[in-house]
Parts: sequence; C-alpha cells; structure tokens
Amino acid sequence: MASDSYPFLGQHQSGIVTPAQDRLHFVALTVKTESLAELRSLFEDWTAAAQQLMAGQPVGEEKSLAAPPDDTGEALDLSASHLTLTFGLGRSLFVDSEGKDRFGLADRLPPALEDLPTMSGDMLEAAWTGGDLCIQACADDPQVAVHAIRNLVRIAAGRAVVAWSQLGFGRTSSTSSAQVTPRNLFGFKDGTANLKVEEPELLAKHVWASADNSAGNPAWMEGGSYCATRKIRMLIEPWDRAPLREQENIMGRTKKEGAPLSGGGEFDAPDFEMKGRGGPIIPVDSHVRLMHPAQNEGVQMLRRGYNYTDGSDGLGHLDAGLFFIAYVCDPRTHFVPLLRTMMKSDALSEYLRHVGSAVFAIPPGVSEEGDFIASGLFEGKI
Repeated sequence: MASDSYPFLGQHQSGIVTPAQDRLHFVALTVKTESLAELRSLFEDWTAAAQQLMAGQPVGEEKSLAAPPDDTGEALDLSASHLTLTFGLGRSLFVDSEGKDRFGLADRLPPALEDLPTMSGDMLEAAWTGGDLCIQACADDPQVAVHAIRNLVRIAAGRAVVAWSQLGFGRTSSTSSAQVTPRNLFGFKDGTANLKVEEPELLAKHVWASADNSAGNPAWMEGGSYCATRKIRMLIEPWDRAPLREQENIMGRTKKEGAPLSGGGEFDAPDFEMKGRGGPIIPVDSHVRLMHPAQNEGVQMLRRGYNYTDGSDGLGHLDAGLFFIAYVCDPRTHFVPLLRTMMKSDALSEYLRHVGSAVFAIPPGVSEEGDFIASGLFEGKI
C-alpha cells in the first residue's frame, strides 16, 4: 500500500472523519438495471475497485492488447494522494416517485432516509438534485479524485449512469484538530465548531447511526451515517460590495481571525448574551448564532463541504459557491431543523441561492476481506 494512502477496510467508510483533503469529485448516479443480482454485483465490483484505487493501484488487470484497458490510465504516474471513497444510497433506490418497490428492498428502507422537505427560498434545479446512488471521492490531487470517479462510473456501465456530478476545491471544514480552519469564498473561516475525529463520543452521538440516535435505524445501517448535500451558489459580486461591518455582523465573527464578535479567539465560545449599542453584540440573525449547537439543543453535524466554481453564468457573474456536505446520524433531527432555521432566519441567506439538494444513506465500512459495501442490505434477499 502506498505511503500516502488510507486503508479501505474499517468499521466506517473512509471520507467521513478522515482528515479532509483539498479536492473533491462527487457524483450521483441513476440505476438503470432492474435486477437485484446486478445491483449487488455492482457493489461487489465497486468494492474491489475501491480497494485498488485507495491503495494507489490501477483498476483491474490488463489481459489483452485487443481489448480496452481496465484502467483509464490518467493516474498511473500519480501517488494515492490520500484518496478516500465513500458510497451512498438514495431513497429513490428503494422506492420510485410513486412509492413502487424497485428491487424488493422497500422493507429495508431506513426511516431516516427521507427527501428533504421544501424550504422557503429554495431554488432547486433537477439537474443538481436527488440520485439513486452517490460516490464521494476526496484526494490531495484533483486528477486522482477524477480518475477514481471516472473508473467507478465506467465499471457501472449497463447498471448505472451519472445523474450529476460536482468538482470541489479548497475544503471548507476541518475534520481533525491538526488542520487549520479553511475559508469559504466569502473570505471567512468556515466550520470552526465542526466535529473532529478526536471526539469519538460526539461522533457516536451525532454522526454514526444506531437505534439509539436514529429511530427505526435498520440493522444493515448500524454504524453507518447519512449524507446531506446542498449545492449553494454564493452571490459573490453583491457580497464583495458589502461593508466589512455588515459582513461580520452577518457571520457573527471577525473576518481576519474568525473570532466571535463577543471577543476572544477563534475557538472561544461565543457569548450570545453580551450586549452592544443596538442590541446583542452577536446579532440575533447572524449565522454563528443560529447554527451554533448551543442554540439548537446541542445538535451537531460533521461538515465536509468544498468550494466550487463552474465558470460564469453568462451575465458576467461568477457561478461559484459552496458544495455543502454534512454527515449526521439522522437528517430528521440533525439536519432538517438547522436547514429550516437557516433558510428562514439567517441574514446570510440574502447572499445565497440553494440550487441542489440530496440525501443518501451511507452504509458502515467493509470490515473484512470478502465482504462488500452495503452487503447487509442484500442478506436474505438473494
């Protein structure tokens, strides 16, 4: 195994609490096969390929010059680049839009795997929403991440096709205390209060799904998680014209140090009771106040989002923003309430447009050789 690689086998899938890398390629897929056996074989094939990719090895084995190569080749001279691969399942894999059981798996649909309710201010586009399956590839090198997704999608040929995908750069959260807090495209430090790998008790409470923290969580999802994504376009040009004081009041933090407006350093607890001349020193509609665990009954989520830019929108404006990713034990309790509050009350929403949305169940990791991703889902079915 390469020196700059993470192990594939483990209790949980990689790419969740793994120290966040700087590059992302996220893809959602539509399943085309109607065969449960073919769906299972897809996960088996992906498992074998993922082990090779994460170890920095080519996919498959070359057998003949007369056939297309198993590996597309653009990463042959590159290292493993700390590649992680995370696989998920959408609600639409279990039941279609009319509630029809697609593969005889409806009885194993996790109750927590619900489509996000419509939010005030939503401007969702079908091209960036939903998906039967997802794969998240994170790496230090963007070509390594793209190579992984390209080859996994190729392996899925005849069984699944790409619905949408997103490239990301510049992580917007830290998942390890050894990492410095990064900045989003508004120039502010992002994810200061994010959960960290060094906090196993909090991860067990807020990230890893179980019968204790996710009502009705099925056995095959024990130790898994749920991934909520939002493609959020940032209105860069209006934000850049806003005075610094307005920007800091909207965020509730200073722009340079990332400290709460109530004083101290970046990691000091905000004092939401401190008074200023016109009211609370940290405004009641500021982002940090509305999203802080202290204001949300202690609920926390593990953020793992990325900046993105998709060029310009044809009107001279930068088409850029945040591809938000959050891992939680149950979206119903740990994501939807916070999103609803943000969309309804957060002053930051004036500068944001939510254009994409999806939720996926993330099965537990593959703990031993011979097993495969989501194997528990298929037990007793084939």
